[in-house]
Amino acid sequence: MGRAFEFRKERKFKRWSKMAVQFTRIGKDIVMAVKESGPHPETNSRLRTAMQNAKAVNMPKDRVEAAIKRASDKSMANYEEIVYEGYAPHGVAVLIETATDNTNRTVANVRSYFNKTDGSLGKTGSLDFVFNRKSIFRFVPAEDLDLEELEFELIDAGLEELYVESDEEGNDIAVAQGAFENFGSLQKALEEKGIELKSSKLERIALSHHEVTEEQAADVLKLIDKLEEDDDVQAVYHNMAE
Repeated sequence: MGRAFEFRKERKFKRWSKMAVQFTRIGKDIVMAVKESGPHPETNSRLRTAMQNAKAVNMPKDRVEAAIKRASDKSMANYEEIVYEGYAPHGVAVLIETATDNTNRTVANVRSYFNKTDGSLGKTGSLDFVFNRKSIFRFVPAEDLDLEELEFELIDAGLEELYVESDEEGNDIAVAQGAFENFGSLQKALEEKGIELKSSKLERIALSHHEVTEEQAADVLKLIDKLEEDDDVQAVYHNMAE
């Protein structure tokens, strides 16, 4: 019974830790959105997207409102978005999206993570041939929703692919994917059809995958874990085969 309790407690702490990271990242998204186009989601699509993503991870409404209020203060500095690219050990490509108020700190930290795990930090643009940036929208499909019909209707808005995946609890999640430049038109088309989006993101999709052994995968994950624990990191992508 003692072991079971410790296991449940460990899982709870991991969930709390993951939630805290998600809240921090979305909080930065909110700040950057407000600084870019103002505090009103009705006229600020980027803020509307950030608020949708906040709802998806159960970020408290008061925290969202507090983030908008802080960002509306002109004395608050904005974050700078910087992408870092490199290779983890065993040739796995890694791309890191960051949002920082101190670029010197961020690059020093990222470089140290690569060095400590036998990876190498590369130049910006060096992985353009490895990843493709895509518009990704996730939503819970209603029972009466015809996904084939929806796919046909969204083609003119820039839809490339519509498929179903499972979330961590095993529930079906529909995923609409389009080109990077069609993010706005695809988002608008989904909203006009009354579909409540679970999340709306620009994600990096690996064009090919790098095969590694289980031992090599463990080495790569050491780097990825270090990067994902950094407060300046917004997202980490890799091309390691699963």
